[in-house]
Amino acid sequence: MNLLKSTTGLLLIVATICMFSCKMTPKKFTDETPTRGTIKIAVDESYQLMAEAELSTFQSIYKDAKVTPIYLSGDSILKLLLADSINVIISSTKLTDNEVAYLRGKAIIARTTKIAYDALAFIVNKSNPDSLIRYNTIKDIFAGKTTKWDQINPKSKSGDIQVVFDNPGSNNVKTIMNKFGISGSLPGNCYSANKNAEVVSFVEKNPGAMGIISVNWVSDPTDSISHSFLTKIKVVSITSEFDSDGSDFYSPHPAYIANQMYPFTREVYTINRETFSGLGTGLTSFIAGDSGQRIILRMGMLPASQPVRLVEIKTSL
Repeated sequence: MNLLKSTTGLLLIVATICMFSCKMTPKKFTDETPTRGTIKIAVDESYQLMAEAELSTFQSIYKDAKVTPIYLSGDSILKLLLADSINVIISSTKLTDNEVAYLRGKAIIARTTKIAYDALAFIVNKSNPDSLIRYNTIKDIFAGKTTKWDQINPKSKSGDIQVVFDNPGSNNVKTIMNKFGISGSLPGNCYSANKNAEVVSFVEKNPGAMGIISVNWVSDPTDSISHSFLTKIKVVSITSEFDSDGSDFYSPHPAYIANQMYPFTREVYTINRETFSGLGTGLTSFIAGDSGQRIILRMGMLPASQPVRLVEIKTSL
């Protein structure tokens, strides 16, 4: 009988210890936090190089974070966000009022964070002598008024102008259509590839081609892909929209994005529909923070939350 009481008492002590120790045990390693866990995000394919650079640095700092990116067109990543398939996207377009209302109807408040100012880069074949183009000329190309290179330069032998985008559902197409108020379809000399890399390849092989891609694909000479692209094509400089027929031409450089002299700029956002402070929240904070913003500047875009100092250099003869 005493033995039974002793055994019962020992079991109660062990059970009590287990109960309290379980309560004091930290959350399981697999629980998601802003710096730990496993998630997928969807990224507009235009920002693949930027996203890869950001994720590489983020995951090198936070060893327990695993972020798998999916690179798709702007339309496709938005569909994934609205269909509950992805919690975080990187895009150059914000949610519409109807999309915000749709998510609110599901008790979800999406948080939009501006992370960068981007620019569309116009690229031409290496043999094309016309890498300085006026804004009004670009406008006439998309109005269907200018269809041949010799309309821009009578000495040009580049033939027909072939405009190529990355994808028919891309935000690059939307940016151009919104810029010029195009409500119908683009002119018949506008074509689409599948990816930004294919746009560069098409322009490299076709003397009359003019491609349109995000500037981060052709801005970082330290990146092997960007460096490779820069050796295959030329980036066009364009006059300001405010002096469309002027003689000053601006490249899609962060300085000219900042002072708005380069005419084809847009904003870049992360959109997060997490219902808690998870890994997507931590990633967004990193990209919007000092380290993430420095990466964005290196990729040829303008940081959204970090100042960029413009210095005017005067020379005397």
